[in-house]
Amino acid sequence: MRRIRCWRSALGGAAGIAASLAAPLAAATDVPKIDAAAERAAIGVYQDADQRLQDIGWTLARGNVGFCPRVVPSIGLQLQDMASYGAPAIARAALGLMGDFAVQTAARGSPAALSGAFARNREIVRLERFDPNQWPTTTPAMNWHRLVWAHDHIEAMLTEHGGIAIGFADGEEARVTPVEVCATRFELMGDGGKAVADGTRVVIGIDFPAFAYPEEDVFAALVAHELAHNFLEHDAWLDRNRRTRRHVRRTEREADRLMPWLLANAGYDPAAAVTFMTRWGSRHDAGILMIRDHDGWDERAEFIEGELPLVAERMASEGRADWRTHFAREIDPAKGLETAQAE
Repeated sequence: MRRIRCWRSALGGAAGIAASLAAPLAAATDVPKIDAAAERAAIGVYQDADQRLQDIGWTLARGNVGFCPRVVPSIGLQLQDMASYGAPAIARAALGLMGDFAVQTAARGSPAALSGAFARNREIVRLERFDPNQWPTTTPAMNWHRLVWAHDHIEAMLTEHGGIAIGFADGEEARVTPVEVCATRFELMGDGGKAVADGTRVVIGIDFPAFAYPEEDVFAALVAHELAHNFLEHDAWLDRNRRTRRHVRRTEREADRLMPWLLANAGYDPAAAVTFMTRWGSRHDAGILMIRDHDGWDERAEFIEGELPLVAERMASEGRADWRTHFAREIDPAKGLETAQAE
């Protein structure tokens, strides 16, 4: 039976993923006659999906801040760079920008969103002392490097100075103070249906079926599964211990079982993890020819369901589901497998 596959690869930064939007923006070196409304709508579809991912990612990363292995200061802001599009001039014209940098998303409930200053597509000309529009581009289009630099620079300013002043093209400025969140960035891939956890990022393809699920907590279960891989440091563990079927299966089982703990701490229904696994697995099973480096979806749902009473007990007694203390590991984080059960 088919399982969720956590694809780990050296993907580019958020801007590289956003570059997939080149499809609706015909390649050009200058601005031809375009249907600006249609171009904005095409970009808007991507931004709507990205907003949903950022909102849920922020809620999970903020809700579990007391238990994750590493925290960082964040304001919940994600930028966009026109240089990352296939046709920067068309993207610039469609969004009405003079420069390249603008707001992509401000995660719901984050300092950026609560400030009211970071409306979608609002043009940005300064990040503290630097104008990111002046940074060089390595290619004329589909350049994701500057956006990585910009997000790294924001994080550095928040870490060193406890806040950042961001200047807009209309002459206004917003100074924002961060809060701590678990250290993972969330990125939307412009095509494909993969889900990726690489230790520092969660990347989900816009074609993943869960984007069609109307319930936020069910979609959040997918994000929680990938986030669990990062919290439990599976990528590094597999690098040390080899990516055998047995090892991968154990890490996947851990990520499944941690899903309801993460959901509960973020205010979501922990049972949504079972709903997600049942809905996704029952509709996207690839049959017995699939290499069995995951449990079957029905087995996975059962393992997840087994965690629900434990989560409920912790929530009732402590008000939070302390998975760092009470979650039973499948592996020994410092060595090999925690148990020696036959596979």
